[in-house]
Amino acid sequence: MNIRWGRSEFAQVTVLYFARSAELTGLREEQLVAVPTPISSGDLWALLLRKQPRLVALQGRVVLAVRRQYVAIGNQQLHLQDGDEVAVVPPLSGG
Repeated sequence: MNIRWGRSEFAQVTVLYFARSAELTGLREEQLVAVPTPISSGDLWALLLRKQPRLVALQGRVVLAVRRQYVAIGNQQLHLQDGDEVAVVPPLSGG
C-alpha cells in the first residue's frame, strides 16, 4: 500500500543492479522504502545516486527499467507502486 504524507505519496520498490552497476554498488538488489511518486526518471536517478554515489561512473550511459519497460533518464514521470522493480541497466559490451 502506498503511503500518503500530505499531498505526496511514497512507494516501496526493489532496485535491481546488473553488470557494472552491481560491481559499483556491491549489491544485486536493495529495497527503497519511501520513493516519492510520481517522480521523474531524472529525479529517481538522482535518488539512486544519493544512495549509491559510485553509480556516478555510469552517468549518461545508463537507462532504467520500470516494470520491465526501458525508461530514459530525464523528465518522464513515473507513477511507482509498492512492489515495483526498478532495474539499473548499464551499457552492455560485446559484439
